[in-house]
Amino acid sequence: MLKRKDRSLMKFIFFGNYFYGLCAVALSIEASLQQEFPLNTVPYYLLVTALTILYYTKAYITDNEHNSTNIRSIWYAANAKLIFYCQLVLYTVCLVCGLIVFPLKELSSITVPEWFLIALVPVAGLMYYGINLRTTKAYNLRSVGWLKPFMIGFVWAGMVTIYPVLYYCITHNISYDITWVKFFLFVKNLMFITVLCILFDIKDYATDHNLQLKTFVVKAGLRKTIFYIVIPLSIVGLGSFIVYALSRHFGVMKILINTIPFILLILVAYSLHNRRSIFYYLVVIDGLMLVKALCGIVAMKFF
Repeated sequence: MLKRKDRSLMKFIFFGNYFYGLCAVALSIEASLQQEFPLNTVPYYLLVTALTILYYTKAYITDNEHNSTNIRSIWYAANAKLIFYCQLVLYTVCLVCGLIVFPLKELSSITVPEWFLIALVPVAGLMYYGINLRTTKAYNLRSVGWLKPFMIGFVWAGMVTIYPVLYYCITHNISYDITWVKFFLFVKNLMFITVLCILFDIKDYATDHNLQLKTFVVKAGLRKTIFYIVIPLSIVGLGSFIVYALSRHFGVMKILINTIPFILLILVAYSLHNRRSIFYYLVVIDGLMLVKALCGIVAMKFF
């Protein structure tokens, strides 16, 4: 059993979305290495961390519907003052790091396609989060159950796959070219995180059903979602990676290490037959993002 202080720290890390910030940085580093680009500066990764935490926290601090049965909502209500001060620190980090990393000198050299890629992810993120903005509530994409996991996957894939390399290219006066390798890595991240989001919807089945939010789980049921959607998508992802790896002449160890997240994804999906706590979803399911990033980093650096 965890001690009270350990439980409080665990809630702060996972309920406070700091774990998501760590995952965003790890996936960004993985994507840069896989696209054979140098890493960016520390302020860039601090900015990514802060923005990720703020983005995920916004849903809870602006939610007007207080859910007394949701332990995450209860935690936010009980720690409102702590969260407020943390938000101030995070906004300060964004301001300072943004001023450091923002490429003022290179603005004139940014091409129209690059501006399009820069704008694509925040626009998608804003359309998704219209749920808590009165002026955009009618346009929010979060209420479209089947589309929701793909939107989250798209935002994550853009942030961790496109942005790190695009930023490096802009700040080093290098042309950003869209190649098949970049496209494949983007789709791989998009699909991997989309599948995690579908699994996460299992936790919210009862709430989504009552709200008539037609997620995959609500429409197909738990068993069909796992066996007809999640596991097949995971197998297709694994197969496509193996084909890609063989075409790139990856070594055996490099292939094996990169298959670990897909195998774990299938095992975790199967484990959701039984009822799980919210921490299982936050630690184990979301933790697969960190596992994927670490596997990719190890494979690229050592094999």
